[in-house]
Amino acid sequence: MKKLLAIVCLMLAVYTTEAQQAATQKSDTVIIELAHTSKVIFTIKDRRDLEILKHYDFQSLFRDVITKLEKNDTTALPGRDTTQNALAAVPAEEANKEDRDDDDDHHYHYSKNDDEWKVDITANRHWGQTWQSFNFDLGTNNWLSNGKFPSSDNAPYSVRPWGSWYVAMNSTQRTRLGRKFFLEWSAGLSWYTFKFEKDNIMMVKDDNSVRFVEDTRDVDFVKSKLSMSFIQISAVPVIDFGDNSRKPRVWEGYGESFRIGLGPYIGYRIGSHSKLVYKDDGREKEKNRDSFYLNNIRYGARLQVGIRSTDLFLNYDLNEMFTTGKGPKLNAFSFGVIF
Repeated sequence: MKKLLAIVCLMLAVYTTEAQQAATQKSDTVIIELAHTSKVIFTIKDRRDLEILKHYDFQSLFRDVITKLEKNDTTALPGRDTTQNALAAVPAEEANKEDRDDDDDHHYHYSKNDDEWKVDITANRHWGQTWQSFNFDLGTNNWLSNGKFPSSDNAPYSVRPWGSWYVAMNSTQRTRLGRKFFLEWSAGLSWYTFKFEKDNIMMVKDDNSVRFVEDTRDVDFVKSKLSMSFIQISAVPVIDFGDNSRKPRVWEGYGESFRIGLGPYIGYRIGSHSKLVYKDDGREKEKNRDSFYLNNIRYGARLQVGIRSTDLFLNYDLNEMFTTGKGPKLNAFSFGVIF
């Protein structure tokens, strides 16, 4: 896990540097001077269209424009779908990449303003259209007791943020509800790990409750933790000011917009165990698989915030970790990065 986290941090550092360099070189408008008094202005709203433009039949485009000028027709040329014609000249692997990147149908609109012709590249947005992706959440866990961290009261169930990992794998669908409004609904698996601050903490369960006590054996304790796994679903309405059909990935290096979403999630516990690791003439570990009076259902609110190609999440459980009266009153939360 430490190696994985180090790789993720390195990826984020490299991406940030490259993104800053790309931002300084970004150009959305190209002006082409023609003859003595004529010019064409290209306005590109999605830089991924550049690959299509490499194979676009500009000769046909200019024939249309010249024909209208000869007829003294100053009305706008009708919008026409040229995506398929352009992609026909793109190698198969590049065309497939375009299909994976965005399922929007692109249209090219030509208009005349005084002596300037403008070519506008836009996308045909289909309300209700859905795009699927597979996302990973990687972050850290903690929990609150009556709105405070247990460490403030030196409670035995205080946890260390570093080593208390949250990992989730989700199949995520993004459905367009408006021009910049989407619903991201997901289903997948998640894992909670809470690493206790004291390495000798044991979870002791009896007929009435679960208690956190210190192991007094004369051994060298290494770590103690509680782990849980869940099946979960979520539904997060998202406002994406960049109007992206799907969330950009960290490693793709595109995406200029800000996006934010807040919605509910619910999960069902499918496993839980405690683990105590110590050294006593060799490395030893004790793993106890039990429910520990943990609630089978967890539900809460999920906040997602994204800028450029980086998205962060914050999950907060609205219900308590343990069954009422069977354990401490704890509400768990997690935060981290979405890949």
